[in-house]
Amino acid sequence: MSKGLRGTVEVVAAVLISASILSGIPVQAAPRKAHVVVLGAVKHVPYSKAGDPGGASSNEVTLKIRPLLVDTVLKEWTTGDAHDVTDRSFVVRRVIRINDTLPGDKLGHWVWQRGPWLMVDRVTGRVSPLKLPDYDPGVSQVSWFRDYGAYCGVTPTGKSLYAVVAQLAARKPVLAKKLAAFDEQNRPDPACDPAEWQREPLRISFHPSGKDAVSFDIVPGSAILVEDSSDDADAPATAPAASSK
Repeated sequence: MSKGLRGTVEVVAAVLISASILSGIPVQAAPRKAHVVVLGAVKHVPYSKAGDPGGASSNEVTLKIRPLLVDTVLKEWTTGDAHDVTDRSFVVRRVIRINDTLPGDKLGHWVWQRGPWLMVDRVTGRVSPLKLPDYDPGVSQVSWFRDYGAYCGVTPTGKSLYAVVAQLAARKPVLAKKLAAFDEQNRPDPACDPAEWQREPLRISFHPSGKDAVSFDIVPGSAILVEDSSDDADAPATAPAASSK
């Protein structure tokens, strides 16, 4: 195409777009690409407390894992059940393959470790790590209900075991109550059994090993998770209160 003809085409295109804007006729945008998000078939991999001292129990020898695929591309490996938060977003726990090879080893050696939780958006295909307060991969077994996650957490000092309820997209936990002192070297395994939810009234019960169950009433609030196609993360500061029961 000659320079003169190319210039004429560009001018005509500009005139047509300007006329469309002035006449109020919308310019059609390109349709958004649909993403295909799936959890693949389960496979069993070797797993032990030697490879994952914090996350594995003493009697585990294998771990069930599944690939997280977005548009047939492997994004992460996952383990355990996924939880649907909304009709388009779900959470699932990541599993990490760690290089366990020593500098002098002739053959490579890899181990699997349970990792943090992920938020997956089926519409955008985005996979985002969740930052759950006081979450410890070796202690915290998250029980999900709606957009709430309940688990036993460990404080940054490693000296206290807490009952924690986190709401997705909230900066502060809905509940954070001390359950007991914590000693990593002399703790029961598991430190807590999974927490149990009750819908009406909204209540959560924690089961620290060797202690009586502790229940808390949760003041319910609206979901504050924002699902959009932008890259900006919304994290409202307000979180509902909780009262001990």
